[in-house]
Amino acid sequence: YRRLHTRETRLSKFNQTEIKAMLGSYTKVLFVRDPFHRLIASFLQSMGISPSFSSFVQEVLDSGVHNGSVAWKPLVSLCQPCLIQYDYVVMFGFLRQELGHLLRRAGLPAVSLLPELTDSQVQWTYRWLSEQMFSELSAQQKKQLSHFYRWDLAAFPFSSSFLSD
Repeated sequence: YRRLHTRETRLSKFNQTEIKAMLGSYTKVLFVRDPFHRLIASFLQSMGISPSFSSFVQEVLDSGVHNGSVAWKPLVSLCQPCLIQYDYVVMFGFLRQELGHLLRRAGLPAVSLLPELTDSQVQWTYRWLSEQMFSELSAQQKKQLSHFYRWDLAAFPFSSSFLSD
């Protein structure tokens, strides 16, 4: 496609015809992660900026969906899963299994290309962290977070998320 190899990376810079042509020529993979786990990771990466997880969550809620960081914005607002038909959706916590499948579908030797991933350890660690961090939040913050991420929770199977009702 004539503009396929330009420096522009945002789809919004292209017209509808160009977007349709580009998206039709790619295999589209979306990596998703429980929004509460994304919040925890963002907090841990910015340690020292907020005195507590609860105050960090309040800053996230106060900033809103449109002014937020890509690190914790709702996925639906970033990836447009209702508009873009993704070929694969890969869930964090099942990376080894899902990436292996994706590599095999692409005709690549999955075993030699995959890094060592211990999904069960990652899931256990985030479950423990989620319990600790969730207990720091007020009932109002929990309710607001569930509302803030409501579209992510509806669009993706995060059934064991602490934010699910």
